[in-house]
Amino acid sequence: MSEPLIRKKYLTQLIAMALGALSAQGHAAGQADTSAAADAAPVVEVRGIRETLKRNLAEKRDSLNIVDTVTAEDLGKFPDKNVADSLQRVPGISVDRTWGEGRDIFVRGTDKNLNMTQLNGQSVASAYWWKNDAQSRGFNYDILPSELVGSLDVYKSPSADLDEGSIGGLVIVKTRKPLQFKQPLTAQFSAEATYSDLPSKTDPQFSGLVAWKNEAKTFGILAALSRQQRTMRRDGLENFTDATKYNIVDQNGAVTPNAYASWGGGSAIFRQDRERTTGNLTLQLRPTPSSDISLNYMNSDMDMDNNNQNYLWQAGGLADANGTLRVTNPRFITTSDGTKALVGGTVGPTTGVSFEPIYREAYIKSKVLDLEGNVDGDGWQLHAQAGTTSGAGGSLHDRNFWFTGNTRATINLAPDTYEVTYLDMNPLDPTKLTLQGARDWIRRMESKEKYGQADLTLDVDKGFIKNVKLGAKLRDNTVQNRRVIGTVGPGSTGWQSFSLADLSTGPSPKLSQEAATAGSLTQYAWVDDALAFSKGFPMYDKGMVYAEAKGEYYRIKERISALYGKAEFAYDKWRGDFGVRYVRTRQTSEANQNLGGTGNYTLGSVERSYNDILPNLNFVYELRRDLLVRGAVSRVMARNTFSDLSASTEVSGTTNAATAGNPLLNPYHANQAEIGAEWYFADASLLSATLFSKRLDTFIYTSTAIENVAGVMRPVTRPHNADNGATIKGLELQWQQAFGNGFGAIVNYTFTDAKAGSVAGGRKLNVVGNSRNQLNASGYYEKHGYSLRVSYNYRSKSYGGLDEGGQDVTSAYGQWDATANWDITPKYSLYASAVNIGNEVIRTNTTDGLPVGVYENGARYSIGLRAKF
Repeated sequence: MSEPLIRKKYLTQLIAMALGALSAQGHAAGQADTSAAADAAPVVEVRGIRETLKRNLAEKRDSLNIVDTVTAEDLGKFPDKNVADSLQRVPGISVDRTWGEGRDIFVRGTDKNLNMTQLNGQSVASAYWWKNDAQSRGFNYDILPSELVGSLDVYKSPSADLDEGSIGGLVIVKTRKPLQFKQPLTAQFSAEATYSDLPSKTDPQFSGLVAWKNEAKTFGILAALSRQQRTMRRDGLENFTDATKYNIVDQNGAVTPNAYASWGGGSAIFRQDRERTTGNLTLQLRPTPSSDISLNYMNSDMDMDNNNQNYLWQAGGLADANGTLRVTNPRFITTSDGTKALVGGTVGPTTGVSFEPIYREAYIKSKVLDLEGNVDGDGWQLHAQAGTTSGAGGSLHDRNFWFTGNTRATINLAPDTYEVTYLDMNPLDPTKLTLQGARDWIRRMESKEKYGQADLTLDVDKGFIKNVKLGAKLRDNTVQNRRVIGTVGPGSTGWQSFSLADLSTGPSPKLSQEAATAGSLTQYAWVDDALAFSKGFPMYDKGMVYAEAKGEYYRIKERISALYGKAEFAYDKWRGDFGVRYVRTRQTSEANQNLGGTGNYTLGSVERSYNDILPNLNFVYELRRDLLVRGAVSRVMARNTFSDLSASTEVSGTTNAATAGNPLLNPYHANQAEIGAEWYFADASLLSATLFSKRLDTFIYTSTAIENVAGVMRPVTRPHNADNGATIKGLELQWQQAFGNGFGAIVNYTFTDAKAGSVAGGRKLNVVGNSRNQLNASGYYEKHGYSLRVSYNYRSKSYGGLDEGGQDVTSAYGQWDATANWDITPKYSLYASAVNIGNEVIRTNTTDGLPVGVYENGARYSIGLRAKF
């Protein structure tokens, strides 16, 4: 019998068993049902900032874990428009805003890939659209509109019944169920307009939710839909660093051997027209007072037509086949590994300027189908859950034009400084550039997972042990990556060597006005969108020849099985839980291999398996009703990203370099502990402090070497496990208080001291993803139907991967946001929001002072009307 059939049969049997167990409970109709009662709680009746904060604190106080909760203030009214932006208000969490809004999260100084996000307690397959995005285990928050979310739980300490895979924290996103609503029929609709300052565009957004339940409260249906349009623009000044070394020769013949030089750099303007449609359908059945079944389906479909136009200079890109690069008056710095790096000089005149407009038809899709059942018996509770999730992302087309021109170009690179002067031409003159070639990339990332879980809780109430939970879970997931490349150029059918003037109607907007220095290029002749589609693409599509990039294909299959046991205890002023989770992981990494470097690929695979035993203890000591001491100790693990585990080699979409995976990478493990105190000194108020420590047994670093990739010598970067691990120690402080007269404040601060061991060669690195200081502060006013919240989020500098002899470091970042609401009537409210009010920019350099990129996303403002019936 084949494995797919076994998995299908298992999933079917598990669902049948769960439904059968639920149906058998008719005799228990008179019993109390804790799970059903929980679903019946009128969570949507929580309204307003203060009541929401009060509920969040109540859940935090009653929990056994170290957990923080964010709850919707009202139906369809989450604190922020983006779910990840709401998470950044939680102590210890910071957000990656590279694309203008939160997409990935960092928890307690750990990298985004060491944290998991689940939907209703289970994984959600998600993907990314960009060619250079790695296939990670993170959750892409772009796919989830906040209007569909009821609450978020952030678990910073694990329990045995929670999935493994997180070292920083586990985020569980909870959607609503129809039997939770107080009224038999509830409906909510909203319409909103969002103005994006940088592109000067206004876009609509609509959302709605309808929930119905029968009079007996035994069956309900919930349907929700959100549709968002958004016009984005991001301005960037970029330096395409890589690890390639050259022999750099000056005008006098003097040679600087084995020196780093960036491939080049440019002034980029990125625009995106995004349409996201997300639907959620939930059916809930309560056959008896002690049983509950729910079927949840979510589908998110996001299309993103985007255009990136980059006016470029080249350095390493102009080197000859022997690796010789000629530069007049070259200037260098010495990097941390002792190698010189080019930071200035004059290149050219041949191909001293390049211009690359790119047009992409990109997409991200995600689906979830989940069946969950609960039964409450006489002294026992049964829970079962099974489902499937799939995601895909990539581009249907990723088409470019490659223009070049002859000129000398003088470059000047320094921290946050990207300056270039084209000595023999004016960038506003489109006649100086000629079309040399074009290409098309078709990429698809796919992710699929099937899962089944069942656990039984027994109420023992013997001594200090109150209940025991025993359970098992199976996960079967597959990820896959493919890319097809189309090429065309002089000599191809129908080819015409246009000048830029043939496809341009004038200059670009002025870009990077917040980040540019005196010598930065901020305006140039660019391609007109209409001419690209009416004249450019039809010309070169006639001769485009497509072929699969066989070296970039990979497929990774994982089967993860877990057994867990958990006991909850309570004695006098003590309560908590302890348990152990046993996990077996089996991985198969499949990819095309080109061992001879000739371009003749053969399919190969690497198999491996490993086991983990993960114990944990959570405890709470109640000094007084309003004063708690809370602590936890545990062993946790996290798996490497799928891109890192692949056996493929993928050529960069920007430079000549390539990246490769390592299917033999070991997972991360950490021993961690925390202790803290929480003082609930007044209504909707809290003062707390938590010390935490994490000892990781490894981290991932990269090395680069020249390799033969399908007949082309390229610098290839590969990941490795460090022999030494990393230590993260920190302190979280939280103050929340309602002052009276409608005013209140929420402030939290996190300090993390992270240290990593040495890697091969004796170098010590900063821990990837860590910021030493994080601050979130919000002040609010709420009275007489009016509410206002002003928030500030700050993150000190954070570190990335190795880069051109040093390590990437993103500068400190602080952002102001605001929201306001007016309840016109009990049914209608007017709301508004402002995001990134100060138009903060994101700046990245290496630790040696080489600039990498600076990006400006602009502010966004929205106003909307919400109706609830």
